[in-house]
Amino acid sequence: MVDKPRVEAIVRAHGVTDFKWIDPKAIVVAQWVRLKCEFGCRHYGHNATCPPNTPTVEECRRFFAEYTSALVLHFPKAFTDPDERHAWTREVNLALSKVEREVFLTGHHRAFLLFMDSCGICAECGATRAECKEPRIARPTPEGMAMDVFTTVRQIGYPIEVLTEPTATMNRYAFLMVE
Repeated sequence: MVDKPRVEAIVRAHGVTDFKWIDPKAIVVAQWVRLKCEFGCRHYGHNATCPPNTPTVEECRRFFAEYTSALVLHFPKAFTDPDERHAWTREVNLALSKVEREVFLTGHHRAFLLFMDSCGICAECGATRAECKEPRIARPTPEGMAMDVFTTVRQIGYPIEVLTEPTATMNRYAFLMVE
């Protein structure tokens, strides 16, 4: 049984205040998401936590089906200098890895985090899991796990749009799977 108040206290202690619980059955997993990774993302095949270094789409579906609770963490942010996004993302992902660890230590041994953007922990990423310098904390993105983030977060009332300007407010989402 998930101790939601305790998990929420950990999340808030790390400064995250905008989050919602979701039934993982509502997570939309789709093949097209994987194809967008393969034919549209510069990290494909060059990042230890991105496809093809992630499970197949069917394995992703099975992964989400093994959980009864997931916490959606919302991070809206705008930058005047879009190049600042990477440092901010790294900082947030590192903080979230600590959240996952603390939730794990409360007895939720299946806690698993999906980063809000490409891992970015290391300045240079190994192209395979075997080359990853931080395998204990590196995590895939929801998209890397074939999740249709747009449809999934819209179902619970969160905003998300395709950005047409580099200084527009981003709505980033991380997912903490908890059992």
